[in-house]
Amino acid sequence: MSNSNESVVSPGQNFKQASLGLALLPVVLLMIMLGGSVYYFSDDSSYGGNQIALLIAAAIASLIGVRLGHKWADIEQGIIAGIANAMIAILILLVVGALIGSWMLAGTVQSLIYYGLMLISADWFYAAACLVCGIAAMSIGSSWTVAGTLGVAFMGMAMAMQLDPAIAAGAVISGAYFGDKLSPLSDTTNLASAVTGTPLFLHIQNLLWTTVPSFIIALILFTFLGGEPSLASEQSIRETMQGLEVNFTIGIHLLIPVIFVFALAWLKIPALPTIFAGALVGGLFAILFQPEAVARFALTSGFSEQQSIVEKNFLAVWKVLFDGYSSSTGHEALDSLLSRGGMSSMLNTVWLILCAMAFGSVMEHVGLLQRILSSILSSVESTAGLVVTTVFTCIGANVMTADQYIAIVLPGRMYRLEYAKRGLASQNLSRTLEDSATMTSPLIPWNTCGAYMAGTLGVATLSYLPYAFFNLLGPILCIGFALTHFRIIPLADAKVA
Repeated sequence: MSNSNESVVSPGQNFKQASLGLALLPVVLLMIMLGGSVYYFSDDSSYGGNQIALLIAAAIASLIGVRLGHKWADIEQGIIAGIANAMIAILILLVVGALIGSWMLAGTVQSLIYYGLMLISADWFYAAACLVCGIAAMSIGSSWTVAGTLGVAFMGMAMAMQLDPAIAAGAVISGAYFGDKLSPLSDTTNLASAVTGTPLFLHIQNLLWTTVPSFIIALILFTFLGGEPSLASEQSIRETMQGLEVNFTIGIHLLIPVIFVFALAWLKIPALPTIFAGALVGGLFAILFQPEAVARFALTSGFSEQQSIVEKNFLAVWKVLFDGYSSSTGHEALDSLLSRGGMSSMLNTVWLILCAMAFGSVMEHVGLLQRILSSILSSVESTAGLVVTTVFTCIGANVMTADQYIAIVLPGRMYRLEYAKRGLASQNLSRTLEDSATMTSPLIPWNTCGAYMAGTLGVATLSYLPYAFFNLLGPILCIGFALTHFRIIPLADAKVA
């Protein structure tokens, strides 16, 4: 994994340093434009409005860079390097779309929804979704994989129970990020540990102090938000289950693709091949166990009647991988629930990530981001002030660079020596990076994580943000610990968690 986009500028070159006001100009203008985009285009702002704002801000940052002595060719290479760092995330996003489509055709998602509706009551649904996703993410170390598999199923259950999809998405994300943070298999957990020089399990042990209380509070809140079972929701659940039984083969064996993906993740197979293999297994299961659903999909897709069954099956699987599954059961609510997935469904999210990475890359390449951070650091005096500053630096980096890895690495590199200079153990910094950079990344619409969660769960980032309780509580508890000096570990006690 690349830590951040490296400068392509020769070390022998000297450039003017931007004033703080000049460095802040692209950020301030971006915030104004993004606010205007949300105001004028509402939920549609992520379908173009935000992207234009990011590109204009990137252009302004580039002009400032040229004024400081940077050549456009070098800035362009910086953008390319930054986007290259996001390519794995983009490819994962695309194959998650393929996985959702193939699992819809295979009946895997339908079986998850069916058994979930049998076992989970509406009055404690949100808490159950949060807890199950937390356990799953802890076992495999990937919030993205959990959201793209179990998360999709929980969103389907929420729709069938007539529950609020925004709260359901918040519960899924809260659980997924809880498990991700405490898993030794997680890339962000390992990254925060590595960039600060903190032993991995010491880092995780110290994380427990803020993570567990945040999760318990989140579970309590989700329990209180549990939906009230009504006659309408019970009728909806019955109709959904009947529709699933009539139109699809439902069975425990159709959950094997889920077990397969989780097994590969547990074996530390990288996310991209793991998820793509899961998508292909889903296609195979569709052909083997859902012949009627495949035939129905092939018919509505307009395949020629002269084509053989084998050819139609192959083309049906091929199509759901790139264009998703379109349900045609005749049950309007069920069709709306199940028509999901395909690589094409993720293209708007990819567009958002590309524009966001372009802006973040320019800001870092021409030194504007570093100028802002160094100015902030110069005014920090107390230990509490240093931790609080780190929290807001990580959040700001998530906003400006649109990438949680950069938001971990850049402040981690900048503040590591400062923490040591002030007699603070490295696990203070590693925990702060996780509580702020990792936790807030899915709460920013143009961040790779926020864009992924919105695209995968089908709920706008700003809609689920108020209900991602665990993610919101992380920075708050971290700041609270700093202000009270609770669990702030001196360098002399660095090996004590």
